[in-house]
Amino acid sequence: MKVLVTGAAGFVGSSLVDQLLGAGHHVVGIDSFEDYYDRRFKEAAVAPAVGSASYRLIEANILDLAAQEGTENLSGLVRWADVIYHLAAQAGVRASWGNTFATYTDNNVLATQLMLEAAKQEGVEAFVYASSSSVYGDTDEFPMCESAKCRPFSPYGVTKLAGEHLCQLYWRNFSLPTVSLRFFTVYGPRQRPDMAFHQFMRAMTTGTPIEVYGDGFQTRDFTFVDDIVRGLVAAPSAPGGCVLNLGGGSRVSLAEALDVLGEVVGRAPEILMASRQAGDVRDTWASIDRARETIGYAPTVTLHDGLAAEWAWFAANAAPVYAARENR
Repeated sequence: MKVLVTGAAGFVGSSLVDQLLGAGHHVVGIDSFEDYYDRRFKEAAVAPAVGSASYRLIEANILDLAAQEGTENLSGLVRWADVIYHLAAQAGVRASWGNTFATYTDNNVLATQLMLEAAKQEGVEAFVYASSSSVYGDTDEFPMCESAKCRPFSPYGVTKLAGEHLCQLYWRNFSLPTVSLRFFTVYGPRQRPDMAFHQFMRAMTTGTPIEVYGDGFQTRDFTFVDDIVRGLVAAPSAPGGCVLNLGGGSRVSLAEALDVLGEVVGRAPEILMASRQAGDVRDTWASIDRARETIGYAPTVTLHDGLAAEWAWFAANAAPVYAARENR
């Protein structure tokens, strides 16, 4: 099978690429290597795949690819593919306020529309869109079900829900077989530097306090990256227009998660309490019944085992990056 993956050098995207190549598929990856975080993390994430004869990585922005001519433009790349995984997005709830919102509308909404338009024209077999639990907003209806009304609590959440709506439009109007997957708090090896566990691990290696925004009793449905990847691989088999939650299957408070992290690292973290941040929801908890019934989704990795895997990766890969930066 020929697979096109956008956001292919990111945390989830690079993990998906490795899985697809391991299964014998031919993959083209697109990533713009935005400066949202240190480029070295993305370069390290793609290193296992770039030597494969079955893989090609293109460094480009989707908007630029759509505007250029020739076989290497967006339409030409989509024409080659059987399946598209559209994971590229401007990430970050807290960074989506203010003047940066234009970046989110460009990279999360307009880029998704351009991908869908090209997929419609070229007739791909499946279009899998990476959405987010942020579309639900600050709700008190648990577990969060796909049929619930979505009320995003951040500009980022608004743009991810807009992408879902676009997928629905292309399915209903043009029968483009789209599947939208709502990811819940993904963690594990290669996690982005702006994400919580990565930041916590960095603080613990440098002996600085971990900032906790809020009272620490907010809850999240933490989902290990390998479980997310298994859901992605299975997603093309879902019916067109489908929306599915991909969660870890349990609800854990941040305080409990920090206790588990302390067990993994071997020392208790130092905590510094701070005010709740704009856009941060109080709780998340995924209903995964629909994903289980539709694509056989079943998360298997416990929080302890997942954090142990991320800590091992962090010590071997992220810590040296920070040490090199400090020694410059």
